Amino acid sequence: MTGTARIAWNAAMASLVALIFLCLAWELWLAPIRPGGSLLALKTLPLLVPLFGVLRGRRYTFQWSSMFILLYFTEGVVRSWGDAAPSRTLALIEVGLSLMFFAAAVAYARLTRNTG
Repeated sequence: MTGTARIAWNAAMASLVALIFLCLAWELWLAPIRPGGSLLALKTLPLLVPLFGVLRGRRYTFQWSSMFILLYFTEGVVRSWGDAAPSRTLALIEVGLSLMFFAAAVAYARLTRNTG
């Protein structure tokens, strides 16, 4: 693995783990829809599906999860537009993390493709 691919891999891992923690904290403690937390915290569960493939550096996981992460980008954009603070700020962080993961996943998939 080249140094650039390793950077992309680390960025993807960091942004995915950060997004998991953000989604949990957002819906349970920081700005839940209802006091005491909400079932919207379950939106974190689908993020666990690509986690182990990303941690292992599986190229196929990076390929499909780069499209999957756009669901979280969309949610962040919609909630940053319609929610009040502090949820708006958390939604913008979600947008940033999902864009970071998308860019890193695409870069990793490109950098690790077979050249033969």
